[in-house]
Amino acid sequence: MAPPRAEGQPKRIGARAAAAKRRAMVLSLLARGALVGLSIAAPVGPIGVLCIRRALRDGFRAGFVAGLGAATADALYGCVAGFGLTAVSGFLLRAQFWIALLGGALLCYLGVGTLRSRPPSEDRPLPAGGLAGAYASTFALTLANPATILSFVAVFAAFGPGAVAGYGWAALLVLGIFAGSAAWWLVLSAGVSAARLRATPRAQRILSRICGAILLAFGLAALVRAALLR
Repeated sequence: MAPPRAEGQPKRIGARAAAAKRRAMVLSLLARGALVGLSIAAPVGPIGVLCIRRALRDGFRAGFVAGLGAATADALYGCVAGFGLTAVSGFLLRAQFWIALLGGALLCYLGVGTLRSRPPSEDRPLPAGGLAGAYASTFALTLANPATILSFVAVFAAFGPGAVAGYGWAALLVLGIFAGSAAWWLVLSAGVSAARLRATPRAQRILSRICGAILLAFGLAALVRAALLR
């Protein structure tokens, strides 16, 4: 005679299935967010050049911390898009002229400073506040491109209306975006730092000058764009 089934067994099976489904959803959102963060961070632009310049001049820590500033700004824009903060996104898009003007001026300042700076040296200590400055500069410059919000809005819309229903699921996606972006800056900073140790002083000077010229060019382009927006 078969033993009687426990009355709570179907409920336990259902609870386990629901927990497994929830875990799969969490991992899926984190993975998709990481891919989004990676795809936004990886293309070469002024932020990438600035992180390369930091890693060349001050080493791995400065380059990675600078990248974390960009990853934080990406996550912040992801929050604006994912949580539906239309008032914030609308304000930032309306203020594109002033944001582009300030961002362009900062890029020009950093570019000229890099062109005029002394050649990098392995034994030169990181100046006081160097890590904070590295983080703040890339954070501000990434925020200086409010059109990035449109990219995040398109990403969230592409996932479908039910994919990130609720603030909790949206927060997981934003966390994945930050992790993917930070992973890219970690790899980039480590690679540049390794190359820095093998490069000759002359090669480091040339690379530093190239980074400065590119930053200046991006700054001038941002100022032109601000003038056109006006």
